[in-house]
Amino acid sequence: MVEKLVKIQIGKKGITPGLIKAIAKSFKNREWVKISVLKSHSRNKELIKKEAEYICRELEKLTNKKYFARIIGFTISIRKWRKK
Repeated sequence: MVEKLVKIQIGKKGITPGLIKAIAKSFKNREWVKISVLKSHSRNKELIKKEAEYICRELEKLTNKKYFARIIGFTISIRKWRKK
């Protein structure tokens, strides 16, 4: 059975090209990606929102797929749109 959720953490290094590629790759077989920004990275929620927007833009470039992103505290949840 394939899991529908992938959990990824962002630490002190922040967002790297490898992280973006790992997220895009996880969408090939998964429906949900949950990204946790560790408190050691930043305590500024505005910075987290900016990084979440950056992740969304980069994913759009790499995957050419539609998805839904939601930010709750230090967690970003991204889900693929369902095909009709």
